[in-house]
Amino acid sequence: MTASRLRIAFAGTPDFAAVSLAALIKADQHDLIAIYTQPDRPAGRGRKIQKSAVKELAEAHNLTVLQPLSFKAPEALEELQSLNLDLLIVVAYGQILPQSILDTPRLGCINVHGSLLPRWRGAAPIQRAIEIGDTESGVTIMQMARTLDSGPMYLKSSCSIEASDTAQILHDKLAKLGAKSLFETVSALADGTATAEEQDEELVTYAEKITKTEAAIDWQDSAMAIQRKVRAFNPMPVAHAELFEKNIRVWDATVTAPETSPTEKQPGEIAAISRDGIDVVTGKGLLRITQLQMPGKRQMSVADFVNGNPDLVRSIG
Repeated sequence: MTASRLRIAFAGTPDFAAVSLAALIKADQHDLIAIYTQPDRPAGRGRKIQKSAVKELAEAHNLTVLQPLSFKAPEALEELQSLNLDLLIVVAYGQILPQSILDTPRLGCINVHGSLLPRWRGAAPIQRAIEIGDTESGVTIMQMARTLDSGPMYLKSSCSIEASDTAQILHDKLAKLGAKSLFETVSALADGTATAEEQDEELVTYAEKITKTEAAIDWQDSAMAIQRKVRAFNPMPVAHAELFEKNIRVWDATVTAPETSPTEKQPGEIAAISRDGIDVVTGKGLLRITQLQMPGKRQMSVADFVNGNPDLVRSIG
């Protein structure tokens, strides 16, 4: 069957979405009628107004950019209806779309979700998968439904979660995988061969939004659990803990002894410190911090920290 050239709008905001948009632009097999993205907002220490990654990419390719404050506004629906779309693609857009929007394009709306649904519906599937210790993740291309991440699935593509993967590393893997899977799905929709599978509601798990308070390390937890938290919360909100009488941010850590700890030390106490890392006693095992950030300072390796704080290291040793 010959594939038709679809009239498509794309709705997305951060880097994750921009990777998918870039793939659609490069392929040039369909007409990108409009690009929806969140309004420009202040960001960074200077709180300067910044464009989203999707907007910057769209403007670089002279695509029409639309930034409604809310799709619930009647004028936003009227504008979308005027585009006469075949398909709306949504990737990390940042708004819940009402049913009236989902029903407007001829083929409906499809979404790129960063998990293997029905596992990890919700806001933080990448972080939750790492935090809980999953060894596999992936992306799901689904037809959007009114209930969050519950629609029928067109395509699922998996990848492994390595023991050293941070949320940023897995994010980048899934962004590329999502772009590839999205392209395959759009092609199938265009030629009429796409089929969708309903999700098994008995297998549903939810990935709740990450909060800053969760980033505090509890040294009573096991070294393995803390190490997963460090990876899951890198690059944000970044795990942190009280050490050296300061609240330090922990960017990277390894488990050196998963089962045992020095019997004379309590969880949260430093067992050893060297250029290789800072070994901290946990509720089960030893955690070695290898990358940290002191208050008001830059992120650094423990080797650099040791070199810059010889007196502190001697006092602990």
